[in-house]
Amino acid sequence: MHRRFVALLAALALLTGCGASVEQGTPKPLGGDAPPVAKFTTEPADGATGAPVGTPVRVTVAEGTIDQVALTNPEGATVAGALAEDKRSWSSTEPLGFGKKYTYAGRATGTDGKPVDLTGSFTTLDPAAQVRATLFPGDDQTVGVAIPIMVKFEADVTDRATVEKALTVTSSADVRGSWAWLSAREVHYRPEKYWPANTRVHVEAKLYGVPYGGGAVGRADVTSDFTIGRNQVVKIDNPSHQLVVQRDGQTVASYPASFGRDADPELTTPNGTFVVMEKFSEFSFDNPRYGYTNVLKKWAVRFSNHGEFIHENNDNAANIGKNNTSHGCANLLEADAKAYYDSALVGDPVEVTNSITTLPAQYDWYDWQVPWAQWQEMSAL
Repeated sequence: MHRRFVALLAALALLTGCGASVEQGTPKPLGGDAPPVAKFTTEPADGATGAPVGTPVRVTVAEGTIDQVALTNPEGATVAGALAEDKRSWSSTEPLGFGKKYTYAGRATGTDGKPVDLTGSFTTLDPAAQVRATLFPGDDQTVGVAIPIMVKFEADVTDRATVEKALTVTSSADVRGSWAWLSAREVHYRPEKYWPANTRVHVEAKLYGVPYGGGAVGRADVTSDFTIGRNQVVKIDNPSHQLVVQRDGQTVASYPASFGRDADPELTTPNGTFVVMEKFSEFSFDNPRYGYTNVLKKWAVRFSNHGEFIHENNDNAANIGKNNTSHGCANLLEADAKAYYDSALVGDPVEVTNSITTLPAQYDWYDWQVPWAQWQEMSAL
């Protein structure tokens, strides 16, 4: 019994010794293999396709600060960008190209002092078509108080709401205005009332990469800075045989005139608020329906592409100031036509009243033929 007891004690001692060896092994340092805490997030994400070209690329880091970021195009050129003051984000500052692969590279240091590398890539949108847009008025022009702002597109726009959101108008005056779509290829902006005189206007059409619908996008941004000139309004009261020019509501000139024939709805000068569209020192008038072609007249100012002008017509001197005998134009004597021509700006309003005909809102520029409430409804927004 004694020998068995000694053997049992020895076995117990051996087992106890083995258990102590496992529990007292050398421990690993706390956090020795913990992953870095800093984490990068990118917009567009790594592997993204069809990324927009007009939206800034953005890189952010959580639980750390950015040491450096580079975004490169397929040719190896670096895209311009800026690091935020707190070094927690970076944004590109130039647009991207269509259908290109861009590569991220960078490094951040976490709050735990450990570095984290940024890698990845994405591919931008490769559109079915790039559509050009033009903007009027152009830079540095001085125009009249009824001028509409016009954006015209080389192809139809179906996603009009998205396009309209990319259009902004700011001015030096408190002006209430609205965009209105006149067709699938043309959108205009006008104020509720005439522009205040001497207003400075800035227009931005940030259309680069904006989806137009059907896979088409904007080809480029367009901008314009122009000035509204003095307030000059032409008033044509058909029976009066006088063309009146007012500035700031005061009459500054009244010229004897012959307007369109009073009793003929096809030839009368029609009612409406029109806009001076262009000026010619000499213009060739053609209307084979009424028996004349290549009739040259001086100092011609167009105010509707329905065919209405203010121009010299000394050949009709016997009726000027007495009878309405034209085919819709305002005929003036040559000296008066020259004086008016010199005073006119593209964009001046021409208000015609007391005609037997009101022209439908379909002949450019018909913006002021549309009541304000209806004009607002023509916006896609």
